[in-house]
Amino acid sequence: MATNMTSVTDLPPLPSYTLEVVPNLVSWLPDFYLSILAPTIAYWIVSIFFHIIDTFDLFPQYRLHTPAEIAQRNKATRFEVLRDVIFQQIIQGIMGGVFGYTDPPQMMGMEEYDVAVWATRVRLAQRAVPALLSILGINAATVSKNMAVSHPLLAGALAGGHYPFLMSDLAGPDGIPVLAFATWELLVAKAIYHIIIPAFQFFIAVSALDTWQYFLHRWMHQNKWLYTTFHSRHHRLYVPYAYGALYNHPFEGFLLDTLGAGLAYKIALMTPRQGMVFWVMSSIKTVDDHCGYALPWDPLQHITSNNAAYHDIHHQSWGIKTNFAQPFFTIWDRLLGTMWQGDTSLKYERSRVKAQEFLEAEAKKASEKAQ
Repeated sequence: MATNMTSVTDLPPLPSYTLEVVPNLVSWLPDFYLSILAPTIAYWIVSIFFHIIDTFDLFPQYRLHTPAEIAQRNKATRFEVLRDVIFQQIIQGIMGGVFGYTDPPQMMGMEEYDVAVWATRVRLAQRAVPALLSILGINAATVSKNMAVSHPLLAGALAGGHYPFLMSDLAGPDGIPVLAFATWELLVAKAIYHIIIPAFQFFIAVSALDTWQYFLHRWMHQNKWLYTTFHSRHHRLYVPYAYGALYNHPFEGFLLDTLGAGLAYKIALMTPRQGMVFWVMSSIKTVDDHCGYALPWDPLQHITSNNAAYHDIHHQSWGIKTNFAQPFFTIWDRLLGTMWQGDTSLKYERSRVKAQEFLEAEAKKASEKAQ
């Protein structure tokens, strides 16, 4: 038990708190193992969903490539892709365990205290209001006095956060009622603590991962040795499909995806639970970017312009030096001039026709040989 009191007498006191370890999300599975398994489980759930669509050709009108192209243009077999993806996910699991082991246990019980700290900051920020209004020629004290009866909370804010009429039902250590925060102050504090700060942390993590992946990805295309030794393996899939999203050289997979996501998590100062959500979200987005479909009802393909159609251009021989950004936004491609410009419909059509003609010619040869 820790008791915390503010030293400034005209501020409401901060509540006491007792810390305890956050219970597991799943009662029979420790969060440590769930954080390792969750990204892989999410990866395969989404991959199997797209694989079913692909196998039964459920939405041919939304395909980026035809089945003929998949059969003719890809240079890696399904088995090779599956093998390498599983190997990379083993590496991811090991690194996830390392990150989880180095994290302190996530605690709970301090939420009300932290909200009160932010409410105190909101109260202190109001002390600048009279000075700001004076710049505009407004006498805050006079305005506050005039509306003290009709609008006491607004009057208190204009007076610099002075609310002597707000008292807590709970008495202090000496039995005297203590000052309390206004409802609006607590609402603002809760919004900051529960919404704005986590959203900012996710923004930092997404930005860090996008930056890490863009520059490393582009470097692997600019350096011939890096491309030939590592990154060329991923580009054996000219026609990407969902579960091939993590088809990489093991070193590249570790450097680009696993380490990048781990560093983003650390830079953003996320909690283990937030990290779990971030890693699951990143895995799903990566699969969706390689799914091979432009589905109009897929929300991930509309949140940002970095979607399956955008990344698919990068997998084509004519677009391989563009669209390096992944997995979330396209900001670096836009800023550094590496975004594909122009129409792609004719290029895609030529690829479809060529692949179909190749398969028909192969079928004809096989038929003639059989005769």
